[in-house]
Amino acid sequence: MNREQLMSVLIAPHVTEKTSLAMQNHNQYTFRVRRDATKTDIKQAVELMFAVKVSAVQVVNEPGKTRRFGKTVGRTQDWKKAYVSLAEGQTIDYESSAKL
Repeated sequence: MNREQLMSVLIAPHVTEKTSLAMQNHNQYTFRVRRDATKTDIKQAVELMFAVKVSAVQVVNEPGKTRRFGKTVGRTQDWKKAYVSLAEGQTIDYESSAKL
């Protein structure tokens, strides 16, 4: 993938109580990613955007949920989540990388 395509792979950081614990205990960061992204694409995108060394990537396909809109039954979109493990001593600082 070229640089412009890699910049669009990561959608947003996914921060919950579970991911905060993984960040503290296992140096593992979580991102919402495009549904067509592969592990290699995600690894290259994180290394490009945050200038860190990625040791592993795990991907989870999250199914959409059924929601009601009045009488109409609808469904939210499916989405993909990536758990990115960084090499020893590497960290991601979201505040400083937001200026990129």
